[in-house]
Amino acid sequence: MPGGARNTTSEASGSDERLQKSTLTDDLSFLLARANALSLAAGNAALARHGLRVRSYSVLALAADDIRPSQRDLATFLRLDPSQVVALVDDLQGRGLVRREADPADRRTNVVVATAEGRKLFAAAQSAARDAERALHDDITPDQRRTLGELLRLLAFPG
Repeated sequence: MPGGARNTTSEASGSDERLQKSTLTDDLSFLLARANALSLAAGNAALARHGLRVRSYSVLALAADDIRPSQRDLATFLRLDPSQVVALVDDLQGRGLVRREADPADRRTNVVVATAEGRKLFAAAQSAARDAERALHDDITPDQRRTLGELLRLLAFPG
């Protein structure tokens, strides 16, 4: 190119095409990690306008689902350190989106429930997250998407 300028877009895609031919792309763990990274980036971008990220959205989703999870339940299910869940719940509670309530079965345990404002925000955020997911997975058919969901559930919840 004149003056030594580079076309970084075509170089990047050329590099990507070469890398896609590597044996690493036969590694299922790599493919899951890469797909997860792409999904998180798309999800975080879509949720940003709602003041959420994928992790806070996940906590809000479970709180809005009337499951009444404890913070320990959230940590276990989301595979997060309990201190991360405390920080996420603190942030959502500070924004008036969730509240902690004593668990009637065990007063020493708090459950997390969505407030009316939290449910409203969750509905809008869920729509944005689903739109981002559809756009990201635009290249797969509805049948492939169902199969992928079934396979991922088997991997995510073994036994």
